[in-house]
Amino acid sequence: MNTLIHPTYFPSISHFAAIAQAESIMFEIEDNFQKQTNRNRTYIYSPNGIQLLNIPVKHSKESHQKTKDIKIETDFDWQKQHFKSLEAAYRSSPFFEFFEDDLRPIFEKKHTFLLDLNFETLAIMTKCLRMKLDFTTTTEYFHEVDTNAIKDFRFLVDGKKDPSSFETYTQVFDDKHGFINNLSILDLLFNEGKYAMDYLKKQKIE
Repeated sequence: MNTLIHPTYFPSISHFAAIAQAESIMFEIEDNFQKQTNRNRTYIYSPNGIQLLNIPVKHSKESHQKTKDIKIETDFDWQKQHFKSLEAAYRSSPFFEFFEDDLRPIFEKKHTFLLDLNFETLAIMTKCLRMKLDFTTTTEYFHEVDTNAIKDFRFLVDGKKDPSSFETYTQVFDDKHGFINNLSILDLLFNEGKYAMDYLKKQKIE
């Protein structure tokens, strides 16, 4: 069965679990952009607890803009800020240094479109996870799809609508703040390394 899902910025663990367990993947690229969703944000475990990393985007006067037309705001040095935040959060994790060189280029390259950046983060993460990712993309938008043929996981793009709860694993600051569920795939990668893929395949997505 085909799994329909959004390409997001360093996707959540639920996002990647859905991808890892899918028979085939179709990415939604014909949707309208919605603010305050994971299209342009991800969450990590900082020394102070949960931290939002947000990509600033250029807003149009048009009320409905397609996500694929959304441009990144280049007036802010958000890439430098994001990488510094990742270092503060994960420098002491077991696998940060192992994957650092794979990740660094994405914080040095300038992207014009959000969607291009999101697909590049997916490519880097699947490489780090040693995961083969063949996919197609949508050619038009459907509010509802045939659930007998397609698993519709597009709701996962809105973290507030994602009820997924996963098995605990060791996190860098869990002695301070406890286990934080369903963060960015980066949290799992830096803490679990080569075991991350096995973890993703075992998790149940609501």
